[in-house]
Amino acid sequence: MDFKTAVANEILSALNAAFGSADIAAADIAAALEIPPDTALGDYAFPCFKLSKALRKSPMMIADALADAIHADFLGKVESVKGYLNFFIDRAIYAEKVLTLARGQGDAYGADGSGAGKTVVLDYSSINIAKRFHIGHLSTTMIGNSLYRLHKFFGWNAVSVNHLGDWGTQFGKMIAAYRRWGDHDTVAAGGVDEMVKLYVRFNKEAEENPALNDEGRAWFKRIEDGDPEALEIFNWFKSVTLKDAERVYDMLGVKFDSYAGESFYNDKMQPVIDVLKEKGLLVEDKGAQIVDLSDWGMPPALILRSDGATLYITRDLAAAKYRKDTYNFDKSLYVVAYQQDLHFRQLFKVLELMGYDWYRQCEHVAFGMVSFEGEALSTREGHVVYLDDLLTQAVEKARAIIEEKSPELTNKDEVARQVGIGAVVFFDLYNNRIKDIDFSWDRALNFDGETGPYVQYTHARACSVLRKAAGTEAAAPDFSALSDPFSQDVVRLIEQFPDILKSAVNRSEPSMVTRFSVDLAQAFNKFYYENKVMVDAPGTRAARLMLTDAVRQTLKQALYLIGVEAPERM
Repeated sequence: MDFKTAVANEILSALNAAFGSADIAAADIAAALEIPPDTALGDYAFPCFKLSKALRKSPMMIADALADAIHADFLGKVESVKGYLNFFIDRAIYAEKVLTLARGQGDAYGADGSGAGKTVVLDYSSINIAKRFHIGHLSTTMIGNSLYRLHKFFGWNAVSVNHLGDWGTQFGKMIAAYRRWGDHDTVAAGGVDEMVKLYVRFNKEAEENPALNDEGRAWFKRIEDGDPEALEIFNWFKSVTLKDAERVYDMLGVKFDSYAGESFYNDKMQPVIDVLKEKGLLVEDKGAQIVDLSDWGMPPALILRSDGATLYITRDLAAAKYRKDTYNFDKSLYVVAYQQDLHFRQLFKVLELMGYDWYRQCEHVAFGMVSFEGEALSTREGHVVYLDDLLTQAVEKARAIIEEKSPELTNKDEVARQVGIGAVVFFDLYNNRIKDIDFSWDRALNFDGETGPYVQYTHARACSVLRKAAGTEAAAPDFSALSDPFSQDVVRLIEQFPDILKSAVNRSEPSMVTRFSVDLAQAFNKFYYENKVMVDAPGTRAARLMLTDAVRQTLKQALYLIGVEAPERM
């Protein structure tokens, strides 16, 4: 039952009965309904002030007349207070309708199919070839993964793209270094770490012998020209990097539909450049080719260097056109740090100037930076935290906590993996994505705070209650047993879950789901301490078990949608 719509319909019927035909639609009434900050003021409140002019009555008189005219079975009470009409839903009916709907729909609770027939392309993670996966890639990876799952939940055809950083002179330098000092077996065994050693050695030796840089540029030119030997080594470097990255993605439970990176668009840029020329958008500036964006308060978009080389934006233009042509997306999301805000404003403006009205479907999903235990990360200064190291440490720390708190647990290693990795992901997605994050072990792995382990433990607690209840006498739920404030707080949150998910997907904001899971966990734990579930009265027990199962289901789904697993025992 949609209580908001039901209340709006009651108001409309009462308006017609008390004042004749009302020049307002039920949808407008529903939009005007407010949720009071204190449940003592009602579940919904309708301000009658906007009707005062049309009806030529005071708001208080209108509220009084409507209160007298409304007598719906699902309403426990209707009050007129200072021009507001306050509605109190019958507590038992409210609990019955919400829990029956949530339990009936199961994992699909809240999935309205609004994305059916639509396609979204999500560009996220975008790791660099020949470099290790570090903590700086955590936010883009997990925000993107959550948005991918949220869109799939609402029925979208979602396409996840890992736009690999696999283009540039550095790859020519790596090949030159490999040819001089490397060998296949050593790199195959050492993986990305061995490639990084070769690259560091190349740059160090190039300081003494600058001619090495020319050698690196020559090898990159061979990559650009499609030279078989250069491409063979280059593609091998990519496969070694992706093999290393797959370990981390497997730990995080992340998959991609496409690994088309920058190099994929090498032969797709010229058509874009041709369109820019045809539209008269390219302007020469000191030998380079630019698109002047000064009329929109932006620096020029540099399309071609003076030597004819392409840039990030050239490849991103080609990628945007390719994705539209290939997937015919209705929405294209770029999950990239906020430092690239100007780049994406330029990109979308150039797409608009090229005449592509679908530029409106493109969105930069920006996020803040990550520091670790109060220290900013810097590759140059050597302060970098590799993601596989971080996740492994998180699992080890979770294992130690579980050993201390639950030594009798049978599957400690599996739960430690779920809790440790879940803690890292949850911590990353807890705050609004635009905020900077300072990762802290103490906060992330706290079982009592607003953390992943706390929500996971609450889910496990609900599972434990349901296990203990298995085999007990079945009875019809007495929903009046859920009329107390603690039960009602839980029911109210479960009712809000579909709207939370809808807002999260519309605003590209997974933190809304993360924070909701904490709110629901806290509300359930208060309910659990204030209300004994396994009471003798069969109807009361059945109602409280139904609420417990709805919490279990909702927490599990919320955690899944942010990329966190839900252990059944902890």
